[in-house]
Amino acid sequence: MDKTTELKKLHEIWLSKNTCALKTTAIQGVLGDGSAHAEIVFIGEAPGAQEDKHGKPFIGAAGKFLNEMLESIHMDREDIYITNLVKYRPPENRDPTKEEIEVCHAWLLDEIRLINPLLIVTLGRHAMNYFFPEKKITDAHGEIFSTQVFDKPHFILPLYHPAAALYNGSLREVLKSDFKHIPTILKHLEDQSQCEPII
Repeated sequence: MDKTTELKKLHEIWLSKNTCALKTTAIQGVLGDGSAHAEIVFIGEAPGAQEDKHGKPFIGAAGKFLNEMLESIHMDREDIYITNLVKYRPPENRDPTKEEIEVCHAWLLDEIRLINPLLIVTLGRHAMNYFFPEKKITDAHGEIFSTQVFDKPHFILPLYHPAAALYNGSLREVLKSDFKHIPTILKHLEDQSQCEPII
């Protein structure tokens, strides 16, 4: 079974067996989107209204901004894989709870295991804190960290969430600046097997 087919099957299984309470209020599960062979996995927090309606992550205003930033580094959605900690929209777009994140935990780990990316980019503090509970986004954004996922080290780049940047001009410029380092980071990770200062 090729990775694309395997990823589709993975989502079908989790849609059926996931027990998230948000299933009762959301329209549908919002699956990860993009290439099963991606070198980068982007992880957001949870779907919003547009995502819930159409069943695809990052297609609202924040998604359009993300697409612009991808274009600025000569990439597009087909080059990456993007998903969320929580696969169902929280009511009124509130923050996902620890319980809601936990119940989707294994689903996200299965995505990472299958795709096996060179780089994981977390978007926003919730996604960053999933891997690094003690870190603050104001200090950690734009820096590379390494952590064990299963039995393999993975490299994590925390960034501000595009939605936050849309409403804060200074964050917007910071996010755009951090984003431009991604090609250099990827090139470095392709050549290096251990974590060392990159930026």
